[in-house]
Amino acid sequence: MVNEASAKTRERRDRDRSGAPKEGVLHQDVLGGAKLNPFGDLHSLQHLSARFARGLRGVFEPLLRQEVRCWAEPLVVQRFTDYRAERSDALTAWLPLIMTPGMAQALCIMDGKFVLEMLDMFFGGTGAAPHTLPTEFSPAAEAMVARIGQMIATPLKTAWEPMARFDFLPTRVEVNPAMIADLDGEDAMIVTRFGIAAGAAKPVFLDLVYPVSALKPHAPSLTAKVVGKSAEPDPAWRTELTRAAMNVRFPIRSVLAEPIVKLTMLMDLKPGDVIPITISGDVPVMVGNNRLGCGTVGTSNGFAAIQLTSITRFDEGFAA
Repeated sequence: MVNEASAKTRERRDRDRSGAPKEGVLHQDVLGGAKLNPFGDLHSLQHLSARFARGLRGVFEPLLRQEVRCWAEPLVVQRFTDYRAERSDALTAWLPLIMTPGMAQALCIMDGKFVLEMLDMFFGGTGAAPHTLPTEFSPAAEAMVARIGQMIATPLKTAWEPMARFDFLPTRVEVNPAMIADLDGEDAMIVTRFGIAAGAAKPVFLDLVYPVSALKPHAPSLTAKVVGKSAEPDPAWRTELTRAAMNVRFPIRSVLAEPIVKLTMLMDLKPGDVIPITISGDVPVMVGNNRLGCGTVGTSNGFAAIQLTSITRFDEGFAA
């Protein structure tokens, strides 16, 4: 339980990494088998996880009503079947997160006990969970998982921005991972694990699992060793955006005259009557409700036209 003090506690979840390098980042491939990790060293994704870990404090401190420490564990690439086998059979929340653009889905995985502790605290309790966990979540517990999914979506999107513009949409929580659509046991997954601890309490862990296939288009960014605070705009995207902006259409109009007449004259008007107007030397040229400048009325190629004689300076602002 995250709010329950304990003796000296290791802030790492015991994990069999015998097939991984010393850094604990990647699992080795079986000779002749399919390559699990096509990226190599995922430096940027590890950096992204560290950024997201800092954002998790703002999610869990209000829920746990105390200051917490959050950190990112080393990355692991493994098959989904192996990941499922690694977890215990205890109640677990499997929350798919749709990654848009596209229809790929990441998974947010939390221990059921942790969910029930937060649910108890949400309703004013001390954060106690049943000694014997149920086999399913109550509707209130499912709502709590959905709430957490919505709360982590924003810092997760912010953490990803230097590399990819993803939005994360939580869907329905499952207690049986076999019920999650579009996921096969042989799918290669990148497992990112985050520790959450309050004071001297035993830490709990939240996992975010990404399918390797969904991240392949972002391989150059994921393997870079240096990640800036903000992503450089893609040149092709910037060119298309500029071209689109330059094709935006604005209505231009000019007020040639605004005669003022008495109400009696308006009431007596009939077809054929003439309203005299006087056109000044310079007439205003408007773009929407803003004044672009002034011009002189004339003709050009047989059409009525206005020759601009002055343009309002941009640094002076447009008249409202």
